[in-house]
Amino acid sequence: MSSSCIEEVSVPDDNWYRIANELLSRADITINGSAPSDIRVKNPDFFKRVLQEGSLGLGESYMDGWWECERLDIFFSKVLRAGLENQLPHHVKDTLRILGARLINLQSKKRAWIVGKEHYDLGNDLFSRMLDPYMQYSCAYWKDADTLEAAQQAKLKLICEKLQLQPGMRVLDIGCGWGGLSQYMATHYGVSVVGVTISAEHVFYRVQLLYLIATYLLVGFGLCVCWRMH
Repeated sequence: MSSSCIEEVSVPDDNWYRIANELLSRADITINGSAPSDIRVKNPDFFKRVLQEGSLGLGESYMDGWWECERLDIFFSKVLRAGLENQLPHHVKDTLRILGARLINLQSKKRAWIVGKEHYDLGNDLFSRMLDPYMQYSCAYWKDADTLEAAQQAKLKLICEKLQLQPGMRVLDIGCGWGGLSQYMATHYGVSVVGVTISAEHVFYRVQLLYLIATYLLVGFGLCVCWRMH
C-alpha cells in the first residue's frame, strides 16, 4: 500500500513514542518515513501498546489497523536482524517502564505450554465430534456455504488463494492446530508445510493419518510438525 493512501497521525510528544523511535532507529526504520520499510502510524496508542506487549502487540496492532507498512517483508527482516525484541532503551527510567509492563504480561513461553495442556490436550475425540473433517478451530467462511464442512473448506481455499500458492513452495504455519490447513495446502497446492503447535495432542492426531508423511521435533517452546506429500 502506498503512503499516499494512508491517513497518518501526528507524531505525539511522549515517552512511549520517544522510546519506540529510539529502538526502531536501530533497525533503520523511521516512523512515518518515506521508505517502503518505514511504518506509518494511524493510532497514537500504537507506541505504548507495542512496547508493553512486544511482538504480540506489534502483530495485533497491525491487524487492528493501527499502523501500515508498504513492505512488511523488509520491515520484519530489519527488526529481526537488529534483535529489537530483546533490546532495551539507553535510559534507566525507560528500561524500567518497559520491564514493568512486561512483568505483568501473562503471555510467556511457560504459560503457552500450560494453555496447550489444559485446553487443546483435552482429547482429540472431543474436538473431532464438534469440528469439521479438517479440524478447523477458527471461524468459517459462510458466503456460499450451508454446512460447517463446506464453510470451513471455503475458508481454506480462500486462504490459499490469497497466498497465491504454487507447487514447490514452502509454508510456515504458526499455530497450525491439528494441521488441517497444512494438509489442505499440501494436498491441493503441492507445497511443503512446517507447522508449529503447543499441543502434543495436535501432533498425535496428525501423525495417525497415513496419507501424509509426518515428522515432529521439539523446537523452542512449540512442537514443530513437518507435513510433506508422498
